[in-house]
Amino acid sequence: MANFNYIDLGLKDYKECWDYQEELLAEVVNDKREIGKPSAKNHFLLVEHPHVYTLGKSGDEKNLLAAGDFLKKIEATFYKINRGGDITYHGPGQIVGYPIIDLEYYKIGVREYIEKMEQAIIQTIAEYGLTGGLKEGATGVWLDAGHKVRARKICAIGV
Repeated sequence: MANFNYIDLGLKDYKECWDYQEELLAEVVNDKREIGKPSAKNHFLLVEHPHVYTLGKSGDEKNLLAAGDFLKKIEATFYKINRGGDITYHGPGQIVGYPIIDLEYYKIGVREYIEKMEQAIIQTIAEYGLTGGLKEGATGVWLDAGHKVRARKICAIGV
């Protein structure tokens, strides 16, 4: 049976949180090596970050649309990180979830995992009276997903 460790980090610097995730990932990988099969150790971190912009491996700094003066004013930090995607903003009031799990344990691939997360988010926000949907060709959950102008992302998913 899987062991799920929920950790609420509160407000935490992005780099500190990233380093902690790396430690937990190493723990899961080491567990997998030791037992010789997929790891049942799972972690789910919830955190709020001070203003931060991250740039994924396939991103371009030119896509950061905020001016330098504004970034200094809000004391935003900027990190190039080893995830996919482009520029992402995290900041106060935004809940960020970081699951650290061995998908092999659950016998699912990345695409199925993302689809299950999207459906879970849609069901969760429905409990709060919000209607979430999917946008063709885009990952994540959207409000007014079918509307060209009003569509807005309520949940980004990066794996």
